Amino acid sequence: MAVERRNITFSSGHASCAGWFFLPAERAANVPLPAVAMAHGMGAVKEMYLEQFARRFAQAGVAALLFDYRGFGASDGAPRHKIAPRDQMEDYRSALTWLSLREEIDAERLGIWGTSFSGGHVLHVGAYDPRVKAVVSQVGAMDLYANARQVMSPEQFAAFQKLAVDERLRRDGECGEVYIANALPPGEGPAMQVDRETYDWLIQAQATVAPSWVNEVAVSSFEAILEHAPAKSIERVSPRPLLMILATEDQWTPPGLIRDAYERALEPKRLLEISGGHYAVYEGEGAELAGAAAADWFVEHLAAG
Repeated sequence: MAVERRNITFSSGHASCAGWFFLPAERAANVPLPAVAMAHGMGAVKEMYLEQFARRFAQAGVAALLFDYRGFGASDGAPRHKIAPRDQMEDYRSALTWLSLREEIDAERLGIWGTSFSGGHVLHVGAYDPRVKAVVSQVGAMDLYANARQVMSPEQFAAFQKLAVDERLRRDGECGEVYIANALPPGEGPAMQVDRETYDWLIQAQATVAPSWVNEVAVSSFEAILEHAPAKSIERVSPRPLLMILATEDQWTPPGLIRDAYERALEPKRLLEISGGHYAVYEGEGAELAGAAAADWFVEHLAAG
């Protein structure tokens, strides 16, 4: 099925978020569609391999709004490249509001999809926003403090905390943001993510599909990131149907944390395990499996009937 993509903007907080709105090119007149709001992970932008998922949903009859958070990508807002979980979850809610006001969309059949960092966001939003009727969390970050303690060495974790404290001390006497790299290979300087796999994936995406992506993050992000534990609300997602997808060799959103959260979730729920590391879900067979499962989930719980 052919898909129409529109460039749109919507207001969130004091900023304007930019997005792509995907609709089936051929659809019945005056018959509103279900729809899904979706965004990317930590410091990433919508161009980074997510269009394939949005198009798949639209081909299945579920419209999709794929957007950049305020301060990232094509969205405006300042400061730039500051990762603020609460603001990003508010952007999801603003995206749902925009969808609910479209004549093409059925406001009673809205879902949310998130991946990596946003795979945690959707648990919190799904738990508290009654407009959400179905949730998909892909390789989601369940509890960033627990996550960091698992994926970082004690020395790395202590250095991360020290950066956060030093930034708080600096801001007591100075204005503006201080930035470091979002990702670098090990041994190449301070970065939020010191990991060859993450760095290679981001740089490949920048070189191929997201040339406007900037490899930087505000150091003032770090405290809020460590305190973000969206899976603590996972029991409250029910009765909304929840699909969770994990990667069995994931070093960045550990599968054990996702399995533990899934066990606490109430029905209806489903867990899909895909072979590979964190980035296996964005390309190749992993993306095919994850995309098909998410599309089927939304069709079953939003579009069927």
